[in-house]
Amino acid sequence: MGAESPENTLREATAQVQEEDSRTGVGFTYDRPASRLTYRDLVSNEITINGADIIGAFPKPHKRPEHDIVYALDANEPGKQDKPPRVCSITAPKLPDEFLHDYGHEFASDDEKQGRFTKEQPPNTHVIVSTLSGTCLAKEFYERAVQRILTYLGLKEEEDYVLHYTQSVKTITDLTTSVFLPRANQGTRQNIILLSGDGGVIDIINALLSAPIEQGFRAPELSILPLGTGNALAHSTGVTKDNTFGLATLVRGHPKQLPIFKTTFSPGARLLIEEGSAEEELARDSQSGAPTLYGGVVCSWGMHASLVGDSDTAEYRKYGVERFKMAAKEALFPADGSPPHAYKAKVLIFKPDGFGQEKWEPIPREEHMYVLAALVSNLEKSFTISPDSKPLEGQLRLVHFGPMSAEGIMRIMGLVYQGGRHVNEPAVGYEEIGGLRIEFEGREEDARWRRVCVDGKIIRVEKDGWVELRKGKKHILDVVCMA
Repeated sequence: MGAESPENTLREATAQVQEEDSRTGVGFTYDRPASRLTYRDLVSNEITINGADIIGAFPKPHKRPEHDIVYALDANEPGKQDKPPRVCSITAPKLPDEFLHDYGHEFASDDEKQGRFTKEQPPNTHVIVSTLSGTCLAKEFYERAVQRILTYLGLKEEEDYVLHYTQSVKTITDLTTSVFLPRANQGTRQNIILLSGDGGVIDIINALLSAPIEQGFRAPELSILPLGTGNALAHSTGVTKDNTFGLATLVRGHPKQLPIFKTTFSPGARLLIEEGSAEEELARDSQSGAPTLYGGVVCSWGMHASLVGDSDTAEYRKYGVERFKMAAKEALFPADGSPPHAYKAKVLIFKPDGFGQEKWEPIPREEHMYVLAALVSNLEKSFTISPDSKPLEGQLRLVHFGPMSAEGIMRIMGLVYQGGRHVNEPAVGYEEIGGLRIEFEGREEDARWRRVCVDGKIIRVEKDGWVELRKGKKHILDVVCMA
């Protein structure tokens, strides 16, 4: 049997998505500078759709130049900013050319199509729904929005894409090692649509690097639909600049290489699991044998790592991103009235000297409060930790400062929410680095103060242990973005 034509696929798709949220309009005009589309409904009411709400314009088969304009509704409902929007559509008999240039999604023939979503058997498009990420909205978002968008893209479940619901914390890792990695090593183009937070991304990165990379390796293309808590990678790559929870980027974005970093630990370091009540060994580097964990967002020690570790419980997670602020209050104002803990370790910064020689410079401070190296600009949508960072540029930057009063720390953190103004404070260090090394040297008796955060995962380092961070050199994953 021959392959089904794109026109037939789109005709079936259009029929499937005609629901109560679909309407017809006339007289469409487009204000490009303001990014607004205006039309009249069938009773001549004037209605405006903001560009930040538009997911895409899809041609109607055999009815050209008609299009379905698909957009997000209730994206910023007061008090529910983190609740995913519902998807609506409006049928347009004719649209301005400028609008179609900005938002149109056209299909070529199967022979010509070099787009991201191809029809192959077995399917190489995978949708991963991380059921427990963030405030547990991923399943609902898939069913009320993502599934409909995939239908507009001409994709049918099981036939054109495979749907996976996470069953445990190992689901994404197991799926990557058993499916994505072997196919990537065969040079197969793969699309992964991830309804998760940064934790799902780090699982994919480390699983792809868990075995040798073959010469013909092709990096999978990852579309992030930010359903986690912080969603730092999505915020920093522009996925959340609009109101569509990543759906516009899924439809109209382009893949770009995701920079990564490599953290190497002393032999006794352990990954904390089950809300910190258990631990497990880290993967070992194939050459050095040292415990190793890769990341693409942040590596921290001090207050940030403590807040992530302390708030990583089911009770805290139900509060979403507010969990970090709640944990911060407990850390900054201990019940016994003592000041915030001053973290003790030797911290060194690696800066290449331009002549191929390694040069490690110690931070001239015996005690620390905040030590954070980032590849991204934003850890939350408005928490701009590294204002100089550009999307996917691959430059590590370090933010650090020493002990101070709880009030002083709160003031510094408040400036982070003001566009990253904290980096202008004399007490805050901010610089480009090639690497970072933290040596504990037995200075911290309590293991609580020896926790390191790598993209949300918490690693406990032994009393005399260390951690070293370097920029990664391998191209193993692409992330879809608008830039």
